[in-house]
Amino acid sequence: MRVCFVMPALPHYFKLILNKIVAGTGYEILMIKPAQRGQATGAAVKETTDNALFKVVELEEYRAWYGKPFFKELLPTLRAFQPDILVMTTWPYFLYLTLNPLFYWRLRQTGAKLIARDIPFNYAVWGRVKEFYFSDKFLNENFQNADKTWKGFVLFWVASFLRRLNLPLADAHINYIDEAYEIIGSYGVLSEKIFVISNSPDTDELLEAFETVKKQSTILPPNPYRLIHVGRLVKWKRVDLIIEAVQKLRSKFPQIELVVVGFGPELESLKEYAEKKGVADAVRFVGGVYDSVNLGRYLHESAVYVLGGMGGLSINDAMCFAKPIVCSVADGTEKRLVREGENGYYFKNGDVEDLARVLDLILADPERVKAFGQRSLEIIKKEINIHTVIEGYKKVFEFVIKLP
Repeated sequence: MRVCFVMPALPHYFKLILNKIVAGTGYEILMIKPAQRGQATGAAVKETTDNALFKVVELEEYRAWYGKPFFKELLPTLRAFQPDILVMTTWPYFLYLTLNPLFYWRLRQTGAKLIARDIPFNYAVWGRVKEFYFSDKFLNENFQNADKTWKGFVLFWVASFLRRLNLPLADAHINYIDEAYEIIGSYGVLSEKIFVISNSPDTDELLEAFETVKKQSTILPPNPYRLIHVGRLVKWKRVDLIIEAVQKLRSKFPQIELVVVGFGPELESLKEYAEKKGVADAVRFVGGVYDSVNLGRYLHESAVYVLGGMGGLSINDAMCFAKPIVCSVADGTEKRLVREGENGYYFKNGDVEDLARVLDLILADPERVKAFGQRSLEIIKKEINIHTVIEGYKKVFEFVIKLP
């Protein structure tokens, strides 16, 4: 079977997933990505093609007439590879299928089955677009609640209407959140064409790294009140919220500390914010760490993983190292991973007082920290891991390949 993925980037974690699929199934995989940094790629996303077991083709992007990026020479590349299945990131590429019907017709002439891949956490249920936009569920481009305007609503309604036209074009949909059945289904997609697959890094590698880390010497002094955050340093990760919570909790937990793992455009402003809040000595910025063992050493020597804003896979990473999780609205995937009162807690989105409250709750009970961490590890080993993800992809591929 030949499968082609069209994506705005090749994150290092997804390369590992594709390698596992190739090794476990024998599928021939082609990844098409932008030749330069993708116009739809977030800041500080780490990409890598080293040791890939699949073919990577980089195509030049251009801005279509409606202002969003698409690929030059995509059709000739597909005709040369002759895929049985084409998996395309819904945003922004599916817009082109609706706004250039001739291209869609030519795409269908290749004979490839079309799969849309997305995380529709910021989509409205069709028919409730206005209600969703003006609620606190809708987040702006920085994934924060913001003042809603009628102009913004019109643009959001148009985007939703275009989804109503283009989402049914796919033969199947891969989504990471259970709400996809209701959300994607409301746009005219049959339920049997909607598949929910939990997102996951290479948990085999991470669990192996965990066993290695346990045998190594520590790189940080022991501290039962150490928090850790892993991710790109961008606004929507809300690391500033965690720093402020550290300030609020310092009187009760004098040893409290935050380790921040990651690079990004907000690094200097976050350092300045820690200084402003008087907790610069309690916030440790260690830069980007991508090696599983080195990352695992920081996670293993921390008490609680905290995600202040948007994110997803960093939760999986932390759970592989038996960490309890504190988060709010991430990207929807957190709902499958974090079970309130079992392996972590949720706080109200953007509310530092509520974040401080749940951190206080968990840090005050070391036994709870340990028990929650073990439950996180159990969820990874038994429910959400690289093997369940690969089985999910295989199920979708087998479904579409049988379609007439």
